[in-house]
Amino acid sequence: PTRGAMLALLVQVPDLKNRVEQGGLIGYVILIIGFIGVLLAIERLVVLFLTNKKVQKQLENDEPEDNPLGRIMNVYKNNPDTDAETLGLKLDEAILKEMPVLQRGLWTIALLAAVSPLLGLLGTVTGIIETFQSITLYGTGDPRVMSGGISQALVTTVMGLLVAIPLLIFHGYLSSKSNALIQILDEKSMAYVALLAEENRKKVFGQSQFQNVKKEEKSTGSSS
Repeated sequence: PTRGAMLALLVQVPDLKNRVEQGGLIGYVILIIGFIGVLLAIERLVVLFLTNKKVQKQLENDEPEDNPLGRIMNVYKNNPDTDAETLGLKLDEAILKEMPVLQRGLWTIALLAAVSPLLGLLGTVTGIIETFQSITLYGTGDPRVMSGGISQALVTTVMGLLVAIPLLIFHGYLSSKSNALIQILDEKSMAYVALLAEENRKKVFGQSQFQNVKKEEKSTGSSS
């Protein structure tokens, strides 16, 4: 082809806006899902970052503050006379109350990531159906008649994958951050239970007898 013809063909190459329009209604739905998922992921990223900063600060401070670890510390400080088993149950209850806040939105992000490629597959099927309908009505003489359905079939598949892959990455990263915070709460909870159990043993045996018991336990452990 001549240079003029090549230039005319380049002008006809669809840009990003045209590609989105080729996806049709399903393409717009996929874009909306991706937009909602990214906004939710950014919100969760900011919240978990700030929460982690507060928890790390609380680890260096003995005075409870308004953060998940601070509320766990309040449970320990507000039950000084209880036994270790009861304290453990109360701490578990407090952790269970914190978990929905730390994990909020993660299930939604995973759901949107799973739905996006399925919508892309739906667009592929509807595009192929449209292509066969065009062939039935107009035959195969003009390939441009079939191009609309084929474009929708391919574009929606690509859009579904482009939305799902980042959302899956966001979900994995946010889940690891959330699980790390919950792990800190679990570790501190067990530490508080162990500390209370040791204090109760001191009260039962007395300080001197408690030291003797500790020595006997160490000697028994070393001999075994």
